[in-house]
Amino acid sequence: MQIIKMAAGVFPIIAIIVALGVGGSLLSTWIRIKNGYPLQNSWGLPIHPKTDQETAERIRLLTGENAQLRAELGSVKDRLETLERIATDQPSRLARDIDALQIDKGGNA
Repeated sequence: MQIIKMAAGVFPIIAIIVALGVGGSLLSTWIRIKNGYPLQNSWGLPIHPKTDQETAERIRLLTGENAQLRAELGSVKDRLETLERIATDQPSRLARDIDALQIDKGGNA
């Protein structure tokens, strides 16, 4: 009977210690990932992602897509800059610029 009472008193303490150990490990891993440090296995060696042909192809495709999206973003920035200039310029200047374009296209002044 005393053994059961003693086990009942010790069990919550053991559970708290285990919970703190697991929580600390999770927190440590989360902080490492957040700050860009490599993950480690149980021996302290860094875990490197495995590179295979599929992964290399995926990286190549993503790199190409990234370059394409950057070029498109540059184009969108240029358009936005033009629209902002049109919206903020004085109406008389805008009308003058439009008239200048019409004269240039028509070829007759």
